[in-house]
Amino acid sequence: MVERLDWSHYRSLLAVLRSGSLSAAARDLGLTQPTLGRHIDALESTVGTPLFLRSQHGLLPTPAAIQMRPHAEAMEASAAALRRAASSAPDAVSGTVRISASEVIGIEVLPGIIASLQEEHPDLIIELSATDETEDLLLQRADIAVRMVAPQQEALVSRRVGSIPIGAYARRDYLERHGTPEALGDLERHRLIGFDRELAFVRAFIRRSPLLGQMHFAVRADSTLAQIAMIRAGGGIGFCQCPLADPDPALMRVLAGELSTGLETFVVMHEALRNAPRCRTVFDALFEGLRRHAGAGRAERPEPTASDVLSAG
Repeated sequence: MVERLDWSHYRSLLAVLRSGSLSAAARDLGLTQPTLGRHIDALESTVGTPLFLRSQHGLLPTPAAIQMRPHAEAMEASAAALRRAASSAPDAVSGTVRISASEVIGIEVLPGIIASLQEEHPDLIIELSATDETEDLLLQRADIAVRMVAPQQEALVSRRVGSIPIGAYARRDYLERHGTPEALGDLERHRLIGFDRELAFVRAFIRRSPLLGQMHFAVRADSTLAQIAMIRAGGGIGFCQCPLADPDPALMRVLAGELSTGLETFVVMHEALRNAPRCRTVFDALFEGLRRHAGAGRAERPEPTASDVLSAG
């Protein structure tokens, strides 16, 4: 039985784990329910124990299925990486490249960079994963990532983009109604847009200005995009990347001397991809585009691109 198992069986396992039912999993995969059921039966015969238990809420995974999940997900990531690698001729800037970036970077910054890149290289296909979760490059869940922390693994290569400045902003009409704060203590009289969880730059703000840790937030959101939307809607004072907020005439920066920090930004990829033309070209384009976004290109001496020797770790 072990010899007859293949990737499709583990793909079926993942689909049932994610959907909670055989019928929904079969629809997701474009299979018939009996075919998907046979895949699960084959896996259960191999491990010698049930993988799912029926309940009023659907199929519940057993401990065996839960233990198998990360291995099946690793197979899924490897299969996707293999398809991307096979999508390109060895010496051509073509095929598929998967990019992982935070919500804000992925939605507010990268589309313009990607559009220009594809104008120059029309045979490139980009998969953009905009998520605040860190996707593992070592497990090939993405080819290239934009990270706000320097990678430590030796198998990864990276380039430091620079520091993207962050400040506090509000809509001008909000400030006209409520007044412009002149000192940190004035924030107590304002509606503050805050974070549902403390990110690295939030902790940096609090270390510099402990008073912020005691502030009452009128709105909390775990999505940075939601916070920016609240600022743009005139909901109060919140934090935003300066290159996104400064061009907007409706927004005004407040307390620039007290409320300012930066997001150290890196473009990262697995060293095994450094000589793949499709990945090297996308890496270089992201690096240059993000440097322009951060304003780092004007302030710092330009660094080599991925076409030159990349730094490891």
